Amino acid sequence: MHDFVIDLIDRLGLIGIAVMMALENIFPPLPSEAVMGSAALAIEQGRMEFWPVLIAGTLGTLAGNFAWFWLGHRLGYERLEPFVRRHGRWLTLEWQDVERASDIFRRHGHWMVLILRTTPVMRTMISLPAGLAHMGVVRFCVFTAIGAAAWNAILIGGTTWLVRTFPFAREWIGYLIIAITALAVVGYLYRVITWKPRAERT
Repeated sequence: MHDFVIDLIDRLGLIGIAVMMALENIFPPLPSEAVMGSAALAIEQGRMEFWPVLIAGTLGTLAGNFAWFWLGHRLGYERLEPFVRRHGRWLTLEWQDVERASDIFRRHGHWMVLILRTTPVMRTMISLPAGLAHMGVVRFCVFTAIGAAAWNAILIGGTTWLVRTFPFAREWIGYLIIAITALAVVGYLYRVITWKPRAERT
């Protein structure tokens, strides 16, 4: 299975990695762990190199986050709220989620863009309040790129360490990547199908 995963990422190349990482930050079902994990397997086999993969993944992540930043910056609170309420089902996002992220951004400042990018929590969501607050574009891009590079390096480094430390892990990591992707897609579809605004749940 790991050969299939490596062949797929190898055929996509660096541009494909960048595109997938951009989509991962825009479209919920595509997990970064699967993309970077697959690239790490290709690196471990000598079919790709660490720095080009890290740069491609980081640029893709930056592009995806900038899309949300630009949306918040251009629409503002008054126009963004109706957009989120109208399309929340497909985004698996509610306006309360945006307000919560905005509250974190207001209380802790611009540094949250960098800090949250290095964690699994609200990594993409924080881009919206950054745009709503009209954070400087250069600062947003720098903070996002640094945080994204750190997160992607952790995923690549963690995967290659596992494979090199435990040779038997090669095969099951391929299955794990497929499983993570499948679970993300199924989870997304389930949330879309069963979607109800919080007001209807209480």
